[in-house]
Order: sequence, then structure tokens, then C-alpha cells
Amino acid sequence: MAHWQDNFRSGGRNPRLGQRFDASGRFLPEHGNTVVAQVTAGSPTEAALIALRQSLMDLPYGANFAFTDVASYHMTVFEGVIETRREYGYWPADLALDLSIDEMTQAMAARLDGFVPPPAFKVKLLEVTPHGLSLTGATPEDEATLRAWREALAAAFGYRSPEHDAYGFHTTLAYQIEWPPVAALPLYVEAMARLTADFAARVPVLDLDPPAFCTFADMNGFPPVRRF
Repeated sequence: MAHWQDNFRSGGRNPRLGQRFDASGRFLPEHGNTVVAQVTAGSPTEAALIALRQSLMDLPYGANFAFTDVASYHMTVFEGVIETRREYGYWPADLALDLSIDEMTQAMAARLDGFVPPPAFKVKLLEVTPHGLSLTGATPEDEATLRAWREALAAAFGYRSPEHDAYGFHTTLAYQIEWPPVAALPLYVEAMARLTADFAARVPVLDLDPPAFCTFADMNGFPPVRRF
């Protein structure tokens, strides 16, 4: 059973409710930085994601989810720091936990001086979930290259999260505010299977920009600080 199905069965409110978004689905300030490959604006992938977003919204209990802006769509390559998770392991051990996100972004950007990016990569869909896309390298070689990016960035930034090796690549379209009732799970399982087949047929390989070190004020925008 997919991880999202286990969580659906467990039910309940999202622990990020009131921190990342409110009960109306409005996103709240939550500053941080990250390395992402953004979905190419105006591409077939963006068009397919817009259609998928609407399909997810139209499902029963669609209002149980907070949907991010289309302009925010990306695949995270390496998780940066975030103001709501100030702990070592998710933060360089030689930088104080009380530094502002702006100070952290400046310090981390400086560590990219001389950084040699690994090769380019391509990704494809594994599964559509209620949150968006679960992704993998388009080939085993692409998956290995993605992992090489994470290794190289961990070395450059000076920290390696506890989830570093297990991290699953994804594109987030929505966060559950509260899971729908468990009785709706079979409907969602059927819908995700159908949407997975439709999206994979429409987008065999995703259109992504090259990775960039970005900052963010909330989950609706990731302006680049440094492009690779």
C-alpha cells in the first residue's frame, strides 16, 4: 500500500495546519531556502499539471486540501533550511540555529562558489497522489544522477538530513488540511490510478528547468537566488 494510503487510513488533521496554511487553505508565511528544478513555464508539463490540479480539486472532499499556485510547481532536488525546523541534521552544524533565513541563504549561497554541478537529468511519473506527483529518474542512470546531485549539495552545504537516502522526489500540488473520511479511500485509490495513467500518457518525461538555489516566503513561490 502506498504511503499516502496509510496516512489516509490514519486520518486526522495535518500537523502543519496553522503553521504552513490555515483551515481555509490559505498559505501562511514560512520562510526558507531550497534547491529545486522548476516546472518549465508554458510547457506541456505545466498544462498537464493545471488539468491535474483541477481534477484533484473536483474530487469529493477536494476542499479538504490546500492547493499551491501553479507558478510554484517544482521538484525538490535538495531540501534547504526552513524557519519552522531549526535543528541540526536539517541545518549546517557550524551555523547558529538562531540566524535569520536571509542570513542562512547568504551563507549557503557562498558555499556554492566553485560548486561543479552533476550532469543534467530527466524525470518521469511514478504515481499521482492526492498531494501531486511521486517522481523518479526517467532511467536508472537519471535516478543515479539525481542522487548524485543530493550528495554533491550535501557536501557543499555541510549537512545531510536523516531522510537523505530515503528521500522520494515529488511535485507538490496540495497539502491535506484534514484527510477525508476513510470511507472515501476506495474512491481515491481508483481516482489516483486513473489520473496516473492519464498523466503518464500525456507527459512521458517532465519539462523541468535546470536546478536552482531558491528562497521562499511561503509555499506559493520559489524565486531563484543562484542558477546552476
